[in-house]
Amino acid sequence: EMERTLKAEQFNPIEMMVGSGARGNMMQVRQIAGMRGLVANPRGDMIPRPIKSNFREGLTMLEYFISTPGARKGLVDTALRTADSGYLTRRLVDVAQELIINTEDPFESGSAVRGIWIENIEADRPGKRAWLETRLYSRTIADDVTLSDGSVITKGTVLGDPEVEALRDDPKVNRVRVLSPLTDDSDLGVSAACYGFGLATGKLIEVGEAVGVIAAQSIGEPGTQLTMRTFHTGGVAGTDLAGGLPRVVELFEARSPKGKATLTRLTGTVRIAEDEGKGRVITVVADDGTEESYIVPGLSRLEVVDGQEVNAGDPIVDGPRDPKELMEIKGVQETQQYLVTEVQKVYRDQGVPIHDKHIELIVRQMTRKITVQEPGDSDFLPGERVDSKVYRDVNRALVMEGKTPAEGRPEIMGITKASLATDSWLSAASFQETTRVLTEAAIESRSDSLLGLKENIIIGKLIPAGTGMAAYRDITTAAPDYSPMEYYSSSDEGDEGNDLADMLADRMAGDMVAGAGDLAESGESLPDAEVIDLPLADTAE
Repeated sequence: EMERTLKAEQFNPIEMMVGSGARGNMMQVRQIAGMRGLVANPRGDMIPRPIKSNFREGLTMLEYFISTPGARKGLVDTALRTADSGYLTRRLVDVAQELIINTEDPFESGSAVRGIWIENIEADRPGKRAWLETRLYSRTIADDVTLSDGSVITKGTVLGDPEVEALRDDPKVNRVRVLSPLTDDSDLGVSAACYGFGLATGKLIEVGEAVGVIAAQSIGEPGTQLTMRTFHTGGVAGTDLAGGLPRVVELFEARSPKGKATLTRLTGTVRIAEDEGKGRVITVVADDGTEESYIVPGLSRLEVVDGQEVNAGDPIVDGPRDPKELMEIKGVQETQQYLVTEVQKVYRDQGVPIHDKHIELIVRQMTRKITVQEPGDSDFLPGERVDSKVYRDVNRALVMEGKTPAEGRPEIMGITKASLATDSWLSAASFQETTRVLTEAAIESRSDSLLGLKENIIIGKLIPAGTGMAAYRDITTAAPDYSPMEYYSSSDEGDEGNDLADMLADRMAGDMVAGAGDLAESGESLPDAEVIDLPLADTAE
């Protein structure tokens, strides 16, 4: 009702501020003109007595005192969480600093390229945004897409505004496959095709761009905004925006969340039974007859109903999922997509647009390792943690030779652990736990290939990004139509310059003639070495 009334008055100052997104939101408008509602105490629990007044009418004495802890919490959080946001940025930069655009082209080999699906391509609807500008824009299409009018967007096309608009308005297209940093198989860094347009220029990203650092700063800087906006809600229950930043940190550190959802490990049919004293017993019966039971507390909100078909990895009760458990059950791609979606939820709730590919670059670094379980005929050791690209290449070579490939399971690491698990001991030592990193590097006799930015800065070398890349150092500068002048001639200047040159030439010629006359009168002669026998014209030149 309040929103309708506001929208009816076209130039209402409050509607203009909230509607344009310049300042405030509907929650604050409700507190000004409706009622404040339930507020939270310092522990974050709801105070059962609601505040029925609004700010326009004024609060009673009791209501004022009830609302003070929430307001104070906002101020305290703002002061404390700014430091947390800065520390998150530092960790993100550290984990992603080695990601630089390389010269590889995934389409060059001619073989099928890996990609991810972008679902729900549709126009924005009231109450539901499609967020195509942060999901689809600036991506490279992995397969040809045929539109309703018969036109084709060919694979390898980077999607600009016209292409995104055409896909959005086409009823036939609901999803497309695009290249992504998550599925990039480059040896080092990221290929330009998998990254797409640079969002600063709107053109294809240049070779040598340090996209890892850009991604880290793109995520970290709005993290400060998540912190600052806590202040503006005054502690109203359910809108404590400070929950935003800790949730982002929880996801990037791959921690097990509080009150996590129980995930099924089987695909089958749900059976729900009540067990007095314990709560509810949920049993999943697979097609082959195997069963798995889960005891759920009575107050938990179920996500399934009796007789429902579920897949392995589906949640039984409401709550956030544990990324490590999801990785075990569903694998790498599902876990990567879950992390990207969950981080985006936090930022989108605040109206902060961040492109998916920035988050994908960080998630790629978190899921790049594989723990070897059975080495097969490879040189890996059981329990060794190896880079997924190295693991795939070694296994491919073993299969081609007819040998037994290694077996391993993908691992997810938090950004702090991933930074310390890097191949560069210089970078890891400059981040955290310096003594331990250096001691282990010395014991293992490790060498550093100096592939990232930090390690090159530490030893004073050019960073391998931008014009410091090897690809740029091999360039010789040349200008095809340029030929250097052999000498300077005043005839290249204007008429005034020519007149001046003629005057100087005449004066020099006159001085020489006069000098020769003086010598003749005195009877002296010039030394042999200094005899000048030149025509006057040459002397003038």
